[in-house]
Amino acid sequence: MKKIECIIMDWAGTAVDYGCFAPVAAFVESFKSIGAPVTVAETRAHMGLTKIEEVRALFAVDHVQADFRAKYGREYGEEDVWEVYRMFQENLFATLEEYSVPIPGVVGTIDALRKGGIKVGSTTGYTRGMMDVVIPAAVRHGYVVDNCETSDCLPCGRPQPYMIYQNMCRMDIRSPKSVVKVGDTISDIKEGVNAGTWSVGVILGSNELALTLQEVEAMPAGELKARMRDVRYRMYAAGAHYVIDDITELPRLIGCINQANSY
Repeated sequence: MKKIECIIMDWAGTAVDYGCFAPVAAFVESFKSIGAPVTVAETRAHMGLTKIEEVRALFAVDHVQADFRAKYGREYGEEDVWEVYRMFQENLFATLEEYSVPIPGVVGTIDALRKGGIKVGSTTGYTRGMMDVVIPAAVRHGYVVDNCETSDCLPCGRPQPYMIYQNMCRMDIRSPKSVVKVGDTISDIKEGVNAGTWSVGVILGSNELALTLQEVEAMPAGELKARMRDVRYRMYAAGAHYVIDDITELPRLIGCINQANSY
């Protein structure tokens, strides 16, 4: 059986931006600007999609359509989708660099896996232009990947598998069963499943948990455990093969996968 040769990491909420706050804030501000506000929970429900697709998903929310109709006297159209997307990008780029700090444990974990011969790819809901900000900022903090794919030049983004396949081509990985996809959203989980890779969810720092590091550290242990359990259930329900508490558990998990498939 194939051993793990490559991990493919998500970015915001998995590798950088603890809690995945940069895109959430940008979406909330953009819809607020047009008089059709969305909640943080509604925004997080679609996280992991390409950002233009998330704008479309948020416009499809009933109360957003109602607010838009009440303010403008018409139904929203594709031109409105693109205008909000333009505002989203403007809001996001204003803060993107400061939200590119690696999540605790990521740098050491990835360095250890790379020293063990494992390649490190990545996929994201961000565009190439956004990643041109994120990648150099992450490198300055010690986080380096071998490859990053965005959906800009592909048929579509998550939950479809094309970004994973492109990573495999770029890094010469021939079997999806040699790949572990790691992410913090339901779209990440489905992306890995659709690609035929091992699909692993990570809880702490994730969009699904939706907490800052400070909130995690201050939360009573029982409440935190319950919230983490809810995230774990959602990820398994989406098809995850494994769900880990935090990224530092990944090397041990890969060892277990290799051992189980070594017969």
